[in-house]
Amino acid sequence: MRALVVYESMFGNTKKIAEEVAYGLMARIPTEVLEVGSAPAELPENVTLLVVGGPTHVMGMSRATTRKSAEDQAEDGILSRGEGIREWLATLRAGAPAESPVAAAAFDTRIRGPFSGSAAKGAHKALRRHHLRLVSPPMDFHVTGTKGPLVAGEAERAREWGRSLAETLATA
Repeated sequence: MRALVVYESMFGNTKKIAEEVAYGLMARIPTEVLEVGSAPAELPENVTLLVVGGPTHVMGMSRATTRKSAEDQAEDGILSRGEGIREWLATLRAGAPAESPVAAAAFDTRIRGPFSGSAAKGAHKALRRHHLRLVSPPMDFHVTGTKGPLVAGEAERAREWGRSLAETLATA
């Protein structure tokens, strides 16, 4: 029994949230954090919780064109250089739904506002298409601008969300 947190990050904000979610999970369940380029194409059998997160780009999950735009804005380059969570989720092999379904949750980082969209909602839908058992609504964590930083308190909120996900698994 273990958790896997897979993230895509351009400027480091989503990576920080993924690490904090994992830290919250680790109190109850062994957890591994992987950048999407290192994530397995098939979920390992011992994964009981999959948490997926990415930055919101143009109202949803990133695309090749929006990742290129982020790369053009980054002085030191971006963290996730290959395909993003959209592509990874499209090809993920998550096992048969009749087997003990893997629990799953999605998060994103985004600028707070009425027209910012949500990568987490798209990831949530993709997880549902894989017949994973969704244990949380999509979760948004906020940044102050395109490159960040995170809004004050968001790292702590991510850690607490990780704890609540672990508690949900323990009571299921």
